[in-house]
Amino acid sequence: EVQLVESGGGLVQTGGSLRLSCTLHGATFDDHSIGWFRQAPGKEREGVSCISSRNLGTSYADSVKGRFKISSDDAKMTVYLQMDNLKPEDTGVYYCGADYAFGCTIESGTTYVGWGQGTQVSVSS
Repeated sequence: EVQLVESGGGLVQTGGSLRLSCTLHGATFDDHSIGWFRQAPGKEREGVSCISSRNLGTSYADSVKGRFKISSDDAKMTVYLQMDNLKPEDTGVYYCGADYAFGCTIESGTTYVGWGQGTQVSVSS
């Protein structure tokens, strides 16, 4: 069974940084892509970033391009989301999921499985 565990959230001021971690269990990066999604209060879940299997490619939402960077450490079975220059609109619960696919997409999270419990990111103005 594919399971992911997120960590690394917290409260920061505008302009601050956080690094989120997503550890994969029950699968490998050879055939699974990992995606980060977030959900703010009262809003729908939106895709933030993803990394394709075997680290062949990445994708970012326009709102985070140039500020966020996704990477993976195969030895630790962990995907990181480095978030810099955070803004209040980045506030939300961040989740990661695994997609049994070589490519990755953040258009929709419906193909992702193994969602973790999420980690809260709060950015104060």
